[in-house]
Amino acid sequence: MSIVETSIENEATAETEAQPKLRVAIQGVPGAFHDIAARHFFGADRVEIVPAHTFRQLVEQVESGAADTGIMAIENTIYGSIIGNYRLLTASKLRAVGEVYLRIRQNLMSLPGQRIEDLKEVHSHPIAIAQCDEFFAQHPHIRLVEMEDTALSAQRIAQQKTVGVGAIASSLAASMYGLDLLAESIETNKQNFTRFLVLERMDEAKSVPAADKVSLFFSLSHEVGSLHKVLAALSAHGANLTKIQSAPIEGRPWEYFFFVDFVNEEGADWQAAVEAIRPFTHSLEVLGAYRQGRFFE
Repeated sequence: MSIVETSIENEATAETEAQPKLRVAIQGVPGAFHDIAARHFFGADRVEIVPAHTFRQLVEQVESGAADTGIMAIENTIYGSIIGNYRLLTASKLRAVGEVYLRIRQNLMSLPGQRIEDLKEVHSHPIAIAQCDEFFAQHPHIRLVEMEDTALSAQRIAQQKTVGVGAIASSLAASMYGLDLLAESIETNKQNFTRFLVLERMDEAKSVPAADKVSLFFSLSHEVGSLHKVLAALSAHGANLTKIQSAPIEGRPWEYFFFVDFVNEEGADWQAAVEAIRPFTHSLEVLGAYRQGRFFE
C-alpha cells in the first residue's frame, strides 16, 4: 500500500492504532507552515519532519530516499503560482500524489514576559513580513528584518534567548519553541491560502484510488488556435479546468510551457482526456493524478 493510500485509509476509517512514522521533507524547520500542512494530510502522529533549507534540497531529499515523501508549496491566493517549484517538478523524478490547502495565519511571538512595546526588531521570511504590513504600520518603532524562514526565526530566538526581538510565524512554532503569542492572526488579508502538493518518487508512486484531479504540463506549436484545440478537447472529455499557468521555456526565447490542472466530471476518464490533447501538444507530461485536497483553517 502506498503512502497516500495509507493516508486515505486512515482518513476513511479514523483508525487510532499506531502507524509507522513517515519521513516528510519540507522547506523549513519543524513548526513551519509546510509542517502544519503535512500534519493535516498524514496525521500529526505520523509525521517525522526532514528539514530542507531550499525547495531544491527538499526535492533532492525525496529523490535520494532521505525522506519517504515531501510536501511543497505550489501556489498562494495572494502571490499566485510559485514558478520555480513548477520548474523543479518538471525536472525531478517525483510525482504529485495529493494536495492540501492551508489558511496562512501569521502570529507575532517572543520570549515569555515581553510586550510588543519591548520589541526593537521582528524577524521572519520576507513574504510573511509583507503579509503583515498594516499591523506593523501601527508599530513604527519595530525594525523588520528579513530571514530565510518563519519557523527558523522563532527557533533562533528561543535557542539564543534573544530579548527585544520577535518573530512572525505559526502558532505551532510558538508552541514548539516555548514562545509567547503577542498578537494572533496579524496578516492583512484573511483569505490567504497556500496550496501544497504531496510528492513521492516516480518509481514508487502508485495510482491514487478515486483520483479526480490531474496536474500536467506541455508546450505548443506557434499556430493559430493551438491552445484552443487543447482546451476544447479537455472540455469534450469532461475535464473542468481549474488552473492554467504559462512559464517561459529556458533557452528558447518567447516559447512557453503551460501548466494545467483539471478536475474530472463524475464518470469521466482523465487518462482519455490526456490522450485526447497529446496530438496537439509537445513534451506533454503528467505531474500527478490525485484526489482533490481539503481546506484547513
